[in-house]
Amino acid sequence: MRAKRSARGDTAAVAAHAPLDAWAMLSRVGEITWTRSGGRRAIDDAAAARSERLIAFARAHSPHYRDWWSAQGASGAGLAGLPPVTKRSLMDRFDDLVTDRRLQRSGIEAFLADRTNIGEFYLGRYAIWKSSGSSGEPGIFVQDRSALATYDALLSAQLMSTSIAGRYVTGLVMQGGRAALVAATGDHFASIASWERVCRGTPWPNARAFSVMEPMPALVAQLNAYRPVFLASYPTTLAMLAAEKRAGRLRITPTCIWSGGEYLADATRRAIERAFGAALVNEYGASECMSIAFTCGRGALHLNADWVVLEPVDRDYRPVPQDERSHTVLLTNLANYAQPIIRYDLGDSVTAVSEPCTCGSPLPVIRVEGRRDDVLSLRARDRRTMQLAPLALTTVLEDALASRRFQLVQTGPSRIVVRLAAHDSRERAGAWPTARDALHAWLAQQGLENVELYLDSAAPVPDPRSGKLREVLAASPETAVAD
Repeated sequence: MRAKRSARGDTAAVAAHAPLDAWAMLSRVGEITWTRSGGRRAIDDAAAARSERLIAFARAHSPHYRDWWSAQGASGAGLAGLPPVTKRSLMDRFDDLVTDRRLQRSGIEAFLADRTNIGEFYLGRYAIWKSSGSSGEPGIFVQDRSALATYDALLSAQLMSTSIAGRYVTGLVMQGGRAALVAATGDHFASIASWERVCRGTPWPNARAFSVMEPMPALVAQLNAYRPVFLASYPTTLAMLAAEKRAGRLRITPTCIWSGGEYLADATRRAIERAFGAALVNEYGASECMSIAFTCGRGALHLNADWVVLEPVDRDYRPVPQDERSHTVLLTNLANYAQPIIRYDLGDSVTAVSEPCTCGSPLPVIRVEGRRDDVLSLRARDRRTMQLAPLALTTVLEDALASRRFQLVQTGPSRIVVRLAAHDSRERAGAWPTARDALHAWLAQQGLENVELYLDSAAPVPDPRSGKLREVLAASPETAVAD
């Protein structure tokens, strides 16, 4: 890779950190293993100590938290006594939120504007991720090197604790270790930025990223040529690839599969595993905290409770009992000191499960109602049915509309209605040509130039149960594509 100097820092200087990062990750794996071997008490004690240190650091180095806590009369409170924060409140005072005064929003936005920076470090030491999320509110999230080492260590610990470990090692050693990520690759999203960081920082040449924006026939052809033994993507995309596998068009035989970024239903997980004959590990994470929870061999989702505090709460931020679904959840990331995330309204509906998992793990079990956008099945001009991944559709409009909220609703076999957030009808009509042209161009690349697009006079409608915005909604039964 050609070295270059910019706001991201000197590439050579970044490379010099790689051995230190690897040592930090291995050390953290040992720490995680030791703590968890001590059972739930050791896990809770570690989380409490880390929480206390994080709060003290944020109070000393983050003007935003110091001011907010003081204004709410919580200057001396522990974690449970601190007032919640939202994405908007953190983004509105970004320069006062971060704990390194060199992390100014203007410089970070210039870094993000250059997409050749994807996977590079800012100032030689920080990963920068962007996210819109299901709330529709744009966000910028800074991760320090210690936090990144923790996420890598949690991933390693997860692999070692599941039945996938043996298959992973076999594929890595005996079959060339080719790894494929199918994701939104064109911007500074957490998944692709993390993938590029790991690929550039390790002597592992057999890893490639594939764009979820590709038409399915092209994506299948690329994966067939590459033949990955490790496959990672979103649940909806994996389900579509599983259908291609069952149809005989996709001929890869991965030994292990990783999913994340969306809600994964048990039935979908089983269908993916059956199609590929491989075990699947599902990870629950976010740009605010890369690794929140992961599935064990029994399919239960275990919270990384030694490094993450997750508080299921109601609409008024009051705790909800175990086994009761929350309205939202408050996240505290105990690993990241550059941009502290403390009692942050993540927006997901989470249930804390009281029954311990039969796998024997001391980590608590949760159930999550996360991002649940639909795969769209649209009819092409030649009467073929084409499936579209929701992350591809949302990426098209996020690129076109920046931070504007939107919603796509399939209302017929070849018809999509678009809802745009706006102050009034004039503003909505002004934004429509940009959205329409971007969607038309991408749909044409998929062989769906016949799909009709219409602007809805209504604004995007959040889900009435969760309050989250489902950005892609499939056709109702009466308008769905016939088999």
